[in-house]
Amino acid sequence: QVQLVESGGGLVQAGGSLRLSCAASGRTFSTYAMGWFRQAPGKEREFVGTISKSGGITRYADSVKGRFTISRDNAKNTVYLQMNSLKPEDTAVYYCAAAQLLRPSPDAYDYWGQGTQVTVSS
Repeated sequence: QVQLVESGGGLVQAGGSLRLSCAASGRTFSTYAMGWFRQAPGKEREFVGTISKSGGITRYADSVKGRFTISRDNAKNTVYLQMNSLKPEDTAVYYCAAAQLLRPSPDAYDYWGQGTQVTVSS
């Protein structure tokens, strides 16, 4: 069992930056690939990016590539999402999730956090 808690969301102007954190409980954090997803009102949950168990491999959605960076610190049981050059269309609830495999599909993820709101004003 893994419990995930996101933090770091908030209101930011377009062009600004935010860093989200996702703290995981348990001693098995390093055995999971981690993903970030987002969901805007009235839309389906959308893949943002994912990072491998060791942190050596990352994958991103085209919509965030070059602006967002995922990293992890297995000693701290935490995964991060650094978001730069934010746009109003990045406004959403952001979720972190844990999976056995590095996949972009939400169906591949076994554990989810409660989400943190990111709002980007124009």
